[in-house]
Amino acid sequence: MATKQEGGEQQKQDGRHQEVGHKSLLQSDALYQYILETSVYPREPPCMKELRDITAKHPWNIMTTSADEGQFLNMLLKLINAKNTMEIGVYTGYSLLATALALPEDGKILAMDINRENYELGLPVIQKAGVAHKIDFREGPALPVLDQMLEDKTTHGSFDFIFVDADKDNYLNYHKRLIDLVKVGGLIGYDNTLWSGSVVAPPDAPLRKYVRYYLDFVLELNKALAADPRIEICQLPIGDGVTLCRRIS
Repeated sequence: MATKQEGGEQQKQDGRHQEVGHKSLLQSDALYQYILETSVYPREPPCMKELRDITAKHPWNIMTTSADEGQFLNMLLKLINAKNTMEIGVYTGYSLLATALALPEDGKILAMDINRENYELGLPVIQKAGVAHKIDFREGPALPVLDQMLEDKTTHGSFDFIFVDADKDNYLNYHKRLIDLVKVGGLIGYDNTLWSGSVVAPPDAPLRKYVRYYLDFVLELNKALAADPRIEICQLPIGDGVTLCRRIS
């Protein structure tokens, strides 16, 4: 039988996993820490650690990509030999840096975010890493840029990889456009598709306001992706959930 102290510790752990922004859906903090300390942190480039530390001090640090997810994206991009990529939702640029480090010297990233100030927090680190020349940063909403690109037939099917970590209420609007911009055989990655585990929460679950607000949009996206015949999908329980979509037609 568990002691009161052990029971209290278990409640603390359970509580942490119910908090929004916990960077793993694993039901053991110790196991997640083991993954980080054994496989992630020892291989994390110094520039990425520096940017992660800078971002941790930001009041919106909940928005950052987790270190294990950054490692995953970096390897994935190398595996598919990506060269021309796009990122919607940049924040301070942790996932952007992971991408830039994976691309060849002449690789390109079209990076879009509504807040240049956050991006510029990480920009000195990106510059020091020697990969800033790969990034074309655009401040402002992404949808008008995507619509303009769709008018240019030469951009259709031109992207090897696209990563979306932005406003959840527009994920489906992004998908409707991105499916024509990514090449056949290319990948689109949507972040936060398990939304802190709230996708299986009962209706009366105590969710934070913004989690509850965006929940229906995430559920709608997941349902739409599963039914889209133009893609193959794989939903991964890494970070806050990542769904990879491989365009097949």
